[in-house]
Amino acid sequence: MRSFAYMSLMEIQAASAPYFSSIAVVGIVGFIAAVSIGSIAWYNSKRPAGWENKERPDIIPNVEK
Repeated sequence: MRSFAYMSLMEIQAASAPYFSSIAVVGIVGFIAAVSIGSIAWYNSKRPAGWENKERPDIIPNVEK
C-alpha cells in the first residue's frame, strides 16, 4: 500500500515532466546570455593594472559612457 506522500510526489513529478526540457533550455540560454553580457561589460570596464595599453578584441563592441 502506497502512502499519501508518495502518491503526491509521483503526481507532481508526472505533471512537471513535460516542462523540464523547456526549463532546461531557458536555463542554458540564460546562462549563455549572462556570460556574453558579462564579458562585454568586463571588456568595456576600466582595465586592470597591466592591461591599460592592451587592445580590445574586434568582436567586442565599444560602448561609450
